[in-house]
Amino acid sequence: MEIDFPYSLADEDARTRLKLLGEYLSNRHGIKATWLDDSRARFSGKYLVVKIEGELSLGDGHARFKGEDPGFLWRNRAKDYIHGKLAKYLDPANETSQLPTS
Repeated sequence: MEIDFPYSLADEDARTRLKLLGEYLSNRHGIKATWLDDSRARFSGKYLVVKIEGELSLGDGHARFKGEDPGFLWRNRAKDYIHGKLAKYLDPANETSQLPTS
C-alpha cells in the first residue's frame, strides 16, 4: 500500500508535525512511530483490526507512506485514515499547538 501526500510546508515544519502525529498514534492507538533519521519514520501497530506496518518518508514537498497492504477488505479504510491524518497534520492552516497528541 502506498500513499503520496503533497504538502506546502518547509520540510522541518512538516517533520515537526509528523512527530506530533506519531505521538498521537502512539497515545491513541498504540501505533509505535520510530524515527530512523530526519526524513524517515517507521510505523508499527493496529488501528481497529487493521495492521499498520510501514515507513513514512518526507522531503521535496511530499510525505510518502509505503506499507503492508491490509488486504482488500481494509485497504480503503486504512488509506482513508492515513490520508486524513496527513491532511490534518500537514495543513498549514492548522496551528502546530492545536494538533492533538492524545
